[in-house]
Amino acid sequence: MQSNSSCASVGVNSIGIIRAPRGDGKEAIVLVTPYNPWKIELSEALSLGLAFSIFSLLGQVSWLAKDIVWLAADSQFGEYTSVSAWLKDYHSPVFFSESGKMNVDMCYEYNSHQDWDRITVNWANANAFKRAGTMAAALVLKVLEKKERQERDSLTIYAEASNGQMPNLDLINIVHYLAVHRQGLRVKIATIGSLLNSVWLRSIGEIVQRLCRFAKSLDPRWKYDITSADYVEGSATLASSMYYQAIGVPTGSHGAFRDYQVDAVTLELSPWFSLKNENSQSAFLLRGGRLIEGVIRSVNNLLEKFHQSFFLYFLTAPNKFVSVGVYMIAFALLIAPLPIVAVAPFSGKNKIRLSTDKGNQRPGNTCTDEIEITIGSWKWLHAAKVVFMIHLWAVIVLLLPYFISQIPYISPTTSMLVWVAVAISALLIVYLILGSPYSSDCEWALLKSIMIAAAFIGLGLMSIINFSTAQIGALIVVPMCLMVRPLKRHKEVALCTRVMLMACNLVLAVMGSPPAALLILKGLSEGFGRVGIGDFWVWAEFLWIWNSATYLYLFLVHLPCWALYVHILLHP
Repeated sequence: MQSNSSCASVGVNSIGIIRAPRGDGKEAIVLVTPYNPWKIELSEALSLGLAFSIFSLLGQVSWLAKDIVWLAADSQFGEYTSVSAWLKDYHSPVFFSESGKMNVDMCYEYNSHQDWDRITVNWANANAFKRAGTMAAALVLKVLEKKERQERDSLTIYAEASNGQMPNLDLINIVHYLAVHRQGLRVKIATIGSLLNSVWLRSIGEIVQRLCRFAKSLDPRWKYDITSADYVEGSATLASSMYYQAIGVPTGSHGAFRDYQVDAVTLELSPWFSLKNENSQSAFLLRGGRLIEGVIRSVNNLLEKFHQSFFLYFLTAPNKFVSVGVYMIAFALLIAPLPIVAVAPFSGKNKIRLSTDKGNQRPGNTCTDEIEITIGSWKWLHAAKVVFMIHLWAVIVLLLPYFISQIPYISPTTSMLVWVAVAISALLIVYLILGSPYSSDCEWALLKSIMIAAAFIGLGLMSIINFSTAQIGALIVVPMCLMVRPLKRHKEVALCTRVMLMACNLVLAVMGSPPAALLILKGLSEGFGRVGIGDFWVWAEFLWIWNSATYLYLFLVHLPCWALYVHILLHP
C-alpha cells in the first residue's frame, strides 16, 4: 500500500455499469481488474481484455437480475488503495456546499504526466458519480504468468481480508466447482511457498503415509489414503490460512470489500504456457471467461446475499475446511485451565498455605516457613499493582514506533535498536516511580494468579476480534502461564524433573519474546543468513500501517504476559 502524499500524480479509476433488464437496480455484482497505466504489462493487458470481453457479453444478455459494475482500478499507488478509495466514494458520496467549496482533499499541483494544472468541476454534473445497487459480491480478476511450468491452467484463490475476515464459504465453493468440473482448471489456495518446500514437513508427510499404509494393511476397510504430497499441501494450506487470518492484512484488493461486508475473492488465473504464445491465448481466455460468467450467473440467480454457509473457517484445500465449531472447541479447552489455576491460591475454606524455603530466610524477614493468605486479606493488591505497571509499560512500548518513525533517514535496524533501548529505559523509569516488583518476597503465587487472569481476559477479548490471532497466541501464552515458577523453586524437585522444567522455561522465555520468535521462525523458513535485527521493526510497522489487531495483541496481551513470565522466573 502506497500513499500519494506529494500529490504529484492522480490515480483515475474507470467505471462501467450495466443496468439489469430484469432487476430493479437494488443489487449489483462488481468485477475488478487492477492495472498500472504507466507501466502496463502483458498480464494486465490480458486481464483488461478478458474483463472487457465479459462485460461486453453481459451487456447483451437478457437474464441479468443484478447490475454489473466493472472497475478498472488504477493501481499505480497500490491495488488495495485504488479499490478502497472507490468504495469509500461509493458508500460515502461527496456533496458540494452552496458556496462552491469542495469537502474533500484534492491535489491542485502540476501533473507532469497529464498536464493538469487545475481541476475544474462542472456544477451541473457535480454529483454524477455513477452507482448501482447494494453489492452482492465482488470478483477481482488477475492474469499472472508463473515461473514454474504446470501441466494445465491453474486458478489461485485469495480470500483473506483484514483482521481475519473471510467471505462466505459458498462463494469459494461456487468458484471451485465451476473451475474444476466445468473448465478443468487446477484450483489452489494461496499458500506460503517456504512451507511447500519444507524438508521437515515432507519428512512428517512420509511418516504419515507409511502409518496410513500400515493401518490399511491391518484392515482394508480403513480408507487411510493420505499421501505425502497431500499431507504437505494440506498442512501448508492450513498453516497459511491461519497465518494470513492472524496477521490481519488482506491478501489482495478484495479485502477492501469485506470492510463494507461484501463477499469478495481474488481469482488469479495462470496459464501453463507462456503468455507470449498467441496460439494458446484464445483457449485460455475462453476458459477464464466462461468461469467468470458462470460465477456471475450463480450470484445473479440468488434472491439474497450469501448467509447460509460459514464465515469463520480455516481452509485446508479449495474444497475442504475446518469450521468454527471444530477449532473453537480446541481453543476453549486450551484456555479453560487458566481461570482454574488463577483462583487456586484463593481456594479453601479460610486460608491457603504456600510453602517457602527455609534456606532463603534472613534475619528480620517477615516471611515464615508457611505464609497464611486469608481470603479477606488485601495482599493481592501488590501483585495487581505489578501487573498494572507492566501493562502501562506495554502501552508505552506500543506507542513508541509512531514517534521513532518521525526521525528522518533512519534505517530499520537503527529504529529497532532505539525501540529496544527506549523500552528498557521506560521499564526502569516505571520501576522507579511505582516501585520494584520484588519489593515484597514470597508473593510470586499471587503475581502468577493476576498474570493468568489478565492473560485469560486478553485472549478472550482477542478471540472476538481475530480468532486466528487468539488461537495461535494461546499456544504460547497458555504454557507460559501454567509452567511459570521461580527458578530457585526448581531445587525442590528431582534432578531429571528440574532439567526438564529449566529447559521448558528457557524455550518459552525465548519463543515467548515476539522479536526472538519472529527471527527464529524466519531463519528456519528462509535461512538465517537473510535474518536481520530490523526485520521485526519492518514487520511491526507493516502491522501498524494496516491497522492490524494483531499489533494490539502483541503489545497489550502477549508482551505483558512474557514480561511477567520473566519476572516470576527471576523472583527471589
